[in-house]
Amino acid sequence: MVAREQFSADLESIQKSIISFAYEVDTALKQAIDALYERDSDLAYKVIENDELLNKRDQEINEATIQLIAMQQPVATDLRRLVAFLRVSSDLERMGDHAKNIAKSVNRLNVLSPYDIPPAIRDMQEVVSKMIHSAVQAFEEEDITKAKKLADLDNVVDSMYGELFRDMLDERKAQSGKHQQTMQLVFVGRFVERVGDHITNIGESILYLVKGTAVDLNK
Repeated sequence: MVAREQFSADLESIQKSIISFAYEVDTALKQAIDALYERDSDLAYKVIENDELLNKRDQEINEATIQLIAMQQPVATDLRRLVAFLRVSSDLERMGDHAKNIAKSVNRLNVLSPYDIPPAIRDMQEVVSKMIHSAVQAFEEEDITKAKKLADLDNVVDSMYGELFRDMLDERKAQSGKHQQTMQLVFVGRFVERVGDHITNIGESILYLVKGTAVDLNK
């Protein structure tokens, strides 16, 4: 295999690893939210333990990407693609951290007295999951239109979190002795909202890959 063919094969291999990584993060987030609603500490601990695997995945992608940069010394579009790979992997790793943080909040909630979990948190997770799948499509297809639309979905998640936050504060006032539960649920909502922000960052990385310019989708 000639050098260019090998380089293209290596690029494709890293891209596939990133796509797989994205779906693993999506699963971790879903499991963390399932653990929340089912009050399942075992599942929460599984999410926490599996975060090490997500960290390892990020490390492997970084090492493979940096090795290609060092050995091939790519320029122009190829270099942008590799830089985008590093950025996307970093955002996915941070998303995995937020899933782990949700699982930790689940374990804190499970030692407190029972508390109704607002459906809005599940609704937020479902929108975020849709964002992950849209981001994967945009990444695979290098589709800047789909990448830009991630910001619109992130605005939806932000709005949902704002409403959840206000409702939780009202609930805190209404229910004495439930303050710890309320705050943990606010934290969970914030972690889901932050996942949406990182997916928007992925959209920005896709735009950088295609257009070669930095774009702020959060404006």
